[in-house]
Amino acid sequence: MIVVADTSPLNYLVLIDEVGLLPALFGQVLLPQAVFRELQHPRTILKVREWATRLPEWLEVRTVASVANGALMELDIGEREAIQLALELGIGTVLIDETDGRRLAEKFHLEVRGTLGILERGAKLGKTDFHRALSKLEQTSFRLSPAVRAAFLKRNR
Repeated sequence: MIVVADTSPLNYLVLIDEVGLLPALFGQVLLPQAVFRELQHPRTILKVREWATRLPEWLEVRTVASVANGALMELDIGEREAIQLALELGIGTVLIDETDGRRLAEKFHLEVRGTLGILERGAKLGKTDFHRALSKLEQTSFRLSPAVRAAFLKRNR
């Protein structure tokens, strides 16, 4: 399976040392150029910037070939290019956390996985401990509403 990733899931999975879930769950991950640039931005946390200097073999940076669909222009460039790349290549799944990006990806009939969903799936397959990973995630700048947190905890007792 091949998926396209936006910046946020990669950023947080690197920060909590769970980025290895991506090849275990999906095989190959494609990154649009905009996401790659965001991972290398001087304001990005050093741990993530350093990780982005040595990309693993399961991750490939790609250039978006066409101008983004007008409906995507309200998104930041990373989300916009992630959705556009998935549409161009006929890839059915994108990794996005932000609500607006998720909503638009679903309008284009793409399956959306976010950081929590990746952790949950990894835990169900015995590849990580969901509660430990969530605890580490909550020590970062990841935003999580109490209702979403409660729903994930209820499903992952």
